[in-house]
This record gives sequence, C-alpha cells and structure tokens, in this order.
Amino acid sequence: MLEINKFSSFILKDISFSLKENENLIILGENGAGKSTLARVLCNLLESSKVKLFNENISHIEDLKRSELINYIPPYLDIFDEYLTVYEFLELSFISNIDVKRLDNVIREVGIEKIKNRSCVNLSSGEKQLLLLASSMIHNARITIFDELTANMDISRLKDAYSFFSSNLLRQKIIITHNLDLAFHLKYKILFLEDGKIKFFGSSKDFFKQENLNIFYNNSLKIIDGHLVVKL
Repeated sequence: MLEINKFSSFILKDISFSLKENENLIILGENGAGKSTLARVLCNLLESSKVKLFNENISHIEDLKRSELINYIPPYLDIFDEYLTVYEFLELSFISNIDVKRLDNVIREVGIEKIKNRSCVNLSSGEKQLLLLASSMIHNARITIFDELTANMDISRLKDAYSFFSSNLLRQKIIITHNLDLAFHLKYKILFLEDGKIKFFGSSKDFFKQENLNIFYNNSLKIIDGHLVVKL
C-alpha cells in the first residue's frame, strides 16, 4: 500500500519498508536522523522512483490524485498573508468544493471556535499546531504524515491530539515525534532511524521492551506504571 525500496540519499541510507492499508506508523529518532527527509520522500515532496503508493510509483501519480492519497503536515505553520484568517485558511484545505457544514464541524471538534476569525500570523505556536490538525482533517487524505505536530502543544492539547490520533476521525497516520510517552500509548508500528539508517521496524510492543530502550536511548528510560520515565 505504501512501500519504499532501497532508497538512499545524502541523508538516508538504503531505506526499505512497507505499510499495509490501515497500518499506522510512528517514526522516532534523534534530531538529524533523517525523519523529516524520509517523510518528504514518502509523499514525493522530494521526488523519488523508489516509493510506491497503492501499487503505483508515486512519481507517476498526477498532483491532484496524489494529494487525495497522501498529505504532509509540516512541523510549523508558515503564513505569508498577514490578513489570512483561520477560517479562510481552512477553506483552502478542501481539495475541491468547500463544505461549510463540515468546516464548522471540524472547527468545533478541534476546539478552535474562539480563534476562527483571528489572523493566522497572530496565533500562538500551539494554536498554529491545532490549525494544522484541523486542516489535515478537512483535507482527509488516505494517508496523513504529521511532522512533529505536538511539539508546541500544552498538556491538555496534547491529550486532545492523542484522542484524535486514537480515533477514526483521521484515516491512516504516520507521525514523527520526540514524545515517547505519546508513541508508547498510541501502540502504532514503530520505525526508528539512526544516522539515516533504519535500526528498528516492527511492533510497538517489541520496540518498547526495556532492552530495546536501553539500546536506542542509552539506558536513560524506564517504563514505570505504564509510562516512560527519564532516569535523571
């Protein structure tokens, strides 16, 4: 369904893995490991002939169809129009005709009614992340890649994001994150990158064994009462 086969670049080295339909994935790794680069390759923002999407070479899929199949949500929101409001930004998230009822429902579900008429450039970093989440729900691609969506969210918003990721409101998801507790509780498949190479690809249950945490995180983590705790 989504497959990359022997992709290499200046950053990534011999990357191969596949996801079945409805399998969700979390990509982990230190800063500079190649996580964002891999995400951009998977959705063809960095062109490659090594990726197949629904059994078709992604580089051969025309732009509109590809946008319906896979969507990349960047780690932060860049807005160049200082007058563009939250509501107007979300209107632009529709692939075709604007569905006002659906738009209003998403705004309510994400909890951004109070900011829907504000200028996007005046939002806090956490509010911008919520706007990106709402945009992804409106776009509603078959696969959505989230690149550090939760990085600037406070605790309550992070809990809301967890609820969205756990629900069926979003379809198939690939999440890049440094939040290991979030990764641990979502129970998605795990891909761990180190220096551009895949060091682990498998189930959440296998990845979060203490012996693997010791290897990948240098004996700095323990699982206590169902949560990951840093050993300071």
